[in-house]
Amino acid sequence: MRGKAALFASACAIVPACAHAQDTTAGQANERDVIIVTATLRAADVQDIPIAVTAVQPAELERQGVMDIRTLSSISPSFNIQSSQTETQGTSIRIRGVGTTGNNTGLESSVGVFIDGVYQSRPGIALGDLLDLERLEILRGPQGTLFGRNTSAGALNITTRRPNLNEFEGFANASYGNLDYIGAQAGVSAPVIEGQLGLRLSGAYRKRDGIINSSISGAESGNRDRFILRGQALWEPTADLSVRLIGDYAESDENCCSAVIIRETELRNAGAFAAYGLPPNGGVIDFGPGSVQDRISSDDGFYNATKQWGVSGEVKLGLGAADLTYIGSYRRFKAQSGQDDFVGLDVYQVGPSSFSPDAPYSGGTNKVMTHELRLQGAAFNDRFDWLIGAYYSDEKIDEIQSMTLGPDYQAYASTQLFNALGNGFRPFGPNPLFALTRLAQATGVTVIPGVGPVPNFALPNVVGVNSSGSFAVNRFTQDAKSFSVFTHNVFDVTENISVTLGARYVDETKDGAFDQLSASSPACATIAGGFSNIITNLTGIVGLPAATAQALAGGALGLSCFPFATQANLPASTFLPLPREFDLRFKDNELTYTAQLAYNNNAGFLAYASFAHGFKSGGFNLDPAAAAGGLDPRFDSEKVDAYEIGIKTSLLNNRATANLAVFHMDMTDFQVLEFTGVQFQTFNVASAKSTGAELELAARFDPHMTINASVTYVDARYPGDCDEGITGGALATVRTLCGQPLTNAPKWSGVAGITYHGPSNASGWGLLANVNAAYSGKRRTSTTPSESAPPFALLPFDYQEDYFKVNARLGISTSDERFSFEVWGVNLSNEITRGITANTPLRGGAGQRSRIAFLEEPRTYGVTVRTKF
Repeated sequence: MRGKAALFASACAIVPACAHAQDTTAGQANERDVIIVTATLRAADVQDIPIAVTAVQPAELERQGVMDIRTLSSISPSFNIQSSQTETQGTSIRIRGVGTTGNNTGLESSVGVFIDGVYQSRPGIALGDLLDLERLEILRGPQGTLFGRNTSAGALNITTRRPNLNEFEGFANASYGNLDYIGAQAGVSAPVIEGQLGLRLSGAYRKRDGIINSSISGAESGNRDRFILRGQALWEPTADLSVRLIGDYAESDENCCSAVIIRETELRNAGAFAAYGLPPNGGVIDFGPGSVQDRISSDDGFYNATKQWGVSGEVKLGLGAADLTYIGSYRRFKAQSGQDDFVGLDVYQVGPSSFSPDAPYSGGTNKVMTHELRLQGAAFNDRFDWLIGAYYSDEKIDEIQSMTLGPDYQAYASTQLFNALGNGFRPFGPNPLFALTRLAQATGVTVIPGVGPVPNFALPNVVGVNSSGSFAVNRFTQDAKSFSVFTHNVFDVTENISVTLGARYVDETKDGAFDQLSASSPACATIAGGFSNIITNLTGIVGLPAATAQALAGGALGLSCFPFATQANLPASTFLPLPREFDLRFKDNELTYTAQLAYNNNAGFLAYASFAHGFKSGGFNLDPAAAAGGLDPRFDSEKVDAYEIGIKTSLLNNRATANLAVFHMDMTDFQVLEFTGVQFQTFNVASAKSTGAELELAARFDPHMTINASVTYVDARYPGDCDEGITGGALATVRTLCGQPLTNAPKWSGVAGITYHGPSNASGWGLLANVNAAYSGKRRTSTTPSESAPPFALLPFDYQEDYFKVNARLGISTSDERFSFEVWGVNLSNEITRGITANTPLRGGAGQRSRIAFLEEPRTYGVTVRTKF
C-alpha cells in the first residue's frame, strides 16, 4: 500500500483534502486517489490521519494562480493572509479566523510556517515564490506538540521536491500577463552517482507593475520584482542512511505597501487645512469608494526590499529498532523599508526623503538557527508507534526604525489636535498653547470666547517652537532562545481503534532592548519640559477646569511630540507617553499536549475526537513608546484549548470523499496589536473564541474530470467579558473589542471548482480546463471596531462586504505531455476588496477620521508556456 500511495502522491494534483489524478484510465476511475502527507511527521494517507488537514499539490496551485502563500484562500476557505505597510513586518496569517496582527517585529505569528521541516520565524520571511514543490499542507488547529513554536492556530507544512537519484529530469515555464507581468520558473535534477547521489537546482523570477497608483506623485505600489534560487544535494549510500542538504538565496525590490483613502475627514470641508496654511485638500485629491475601485492613492511612494539566504540539512539514519532524524538550519533575513504619510504633503517620512536625504531606511536583520532531533519507532508488533524528540532555536533580531518630521507636520497635526470633533476645543477658542508654535507667533494675549483676553502664560515674547526636522533613529534588539522536548505516540487498541497521546514542554527566554542611536526634537523637549507649568498656568492664570487644561496641554504635546521622531529618556518620559529606552528579559514555559481517539473501519470511514492545548510565546512590544511613562513593554504568552470531532469518508464506490470537522477554540491572553494614531500598542485580551465547522468534498465521476467543494463556517469572536481582569491603558481599547468578531474572520467562506484534464480528441493531444470560485462572507477589516466608549459607534468602512472571486485556466498539451500552452485569469470579475482598513495617521480626530484601505489583488490574466523533460 505504501508503494502505491507514493506513486499516487507524486502523480496527482490535489484539491482540498483529496487528490486529483493528472490522468487515469477507465479502470481506475472508481479508485480513490491516495495522498501521502507528513502532518504527523509520519508518511500517511491524508484520509487515515485524525487531523483536519488540506493537502495541495503544485498543479492545483498553478491552476488557481497561487504563486506564494498570499492567495491560498482560493484553495482553503479556512485560510486568510493580509499585509499592511510592509510585507516583511505587516503580514498576518489566520486559520479558522484566528491569527496575529502584524506591524511589530516582536509579535510572532499564531500560524507557523515550515519549509522542509524548518520553522520560518516570521510570515514575511516565507512570502517568496512557491518553487519546485512536492506538496503543501494546511494544518488547522493547534499543532504545538509536533511542530513546536507558535502554532496555536495552525501550521503550513511546505515540502519541496527532492533530487532524483535515478533519472535526469527538468521543467521550465514562462508567463506573460497584464500589468506587464513576466514570470519564469525552471529546475533540473541529475543523478551524480546513480541510486546514491543526486543534485537539484531550481529558480524563479517574477516582475510586475504596481496595482495602486498615486494621483499626486505618480508613485506605484504593489508591484513585484523578485527572484529565488534553490540548490539541493541528496546522498543515500545505503537503505538506512539519507543526507539532504538545501541552500537558497532570494531578493525582492518592491514598492509596498501603499493604501487608498476610502473615507475623507470632515475637516477638509470645514476648511481646517487651509486655516493652517496648507492646501485646502490637505494633500488628498482622490478618495472614497471610487478611488478604491480605481486603485488610486495620494502618497509619495512606499518601498520594501529584502535579501535572505538559508541552509538546512536533514539526516535520516535507520537504527533497526528505530529511525533517527536530525534537521538543522541557519537563515539570515534582511529587510529595509521607506514609508510615506499616505498623503501628498511632507508630514513625515520613514527612511530617506527630500527633507531628510541622509536618514537611514527602517529595517534590519533576522538571524535564526534551529536544531531538531527525533527518534521514532514501533513496538508490540507495530501496534505502538512512538516518537520522542528535542528542539532548540536561537533567533536574533536587530532592527532600525527611522522617522523624520517634515515641514508640513506641525500644521497638519494641528488640524486634528485643535479641530477634532468639529467643535472639539472650539468652546475654548483656539488652543492657547498654539501661541507656542511657529505657526502663530506670540502676540501677548489669546482671546478665549466666554473667558476673555488671556496672557500667553505670562510669556508675551515667547519664540514659537517648530517640530519640522525632528527625527529619531531607534534600534531594537531581541535575542530569543527556545528549547523543548516532545513526544507523540499512537497506540492501536484494536484493528479499528487507536489512541494518540502527545506532549511538548517548551521553555522560552527573550532578551529585548531599545536603544536610541540618534535623535533631535527640541520642540518636543520644550513643551514636555514645561508640561506641568503649562497646566498650572491654564488652571491658575487662565482659570480653566483641570480636565480642560489637561486636554489642551495634551494637544500641544501631541503637536510637538510624535514618538517615532522624538528623543528618548526626556525627563517627562517618566510620566508622559514619550520614548524610554529599556533592556529587559522575558521568560515563560508551558506544557502543550494533545489527545485523540480515532475509529477507522479500514474501508473508507474514519471518525475521531481530539483535544489540544496550544501556546504562543509572549515577548516585547518593539515600539519607541512601549516603556513610556513607566509602562512594561512585555506582553504575556497566548494559550489555547481546542476541541475537535471529525469524520473522513470515501463514498460512491470510492469515487468521492467527504470530510467534516467541527471545532471549538478557547484562547486566553489573546495577543492584539493596535495602532493608536501615534504608537503601536500591544496588549493581551483576556479571552477570544472560535467555533465552527469545515466540510470538504471531492468527486471523480469521469476518469479525467474532478469536482471539489469546501465550505467553512467560523464564529470567531471576543466574548462579552473579554476585558475581565484587564487593567491599565489597554482597558479602554479592550472594551471596544468585547462582543465583536475577530478581524478578517468571515462567518461563511467557501471554494468550489471543476477540472477536466485528459485527451482532447483522438490525436492524443491533452486538454486542461479548470474553473474555481471562492466566496467570502462579510468580515471586519480593522483591529478595533470602535474608538469610543459605550455604546460604541462603529468605525466607518470596518466591514468588507461579501464577494465571489473566480479563477479559470484553459490549456492544451502535446501527446507526450512535454509541452503545454495555457491561458488563465485570476479574479476574473475584478472584485476590488479590502484586506485591512485603518485610520489615516494624523488626519481627523475621533468621529471625523480619515480611513485608509489596503487592497487585495485585482484581476490578472495572461498566458503560460510549459515544458518538462
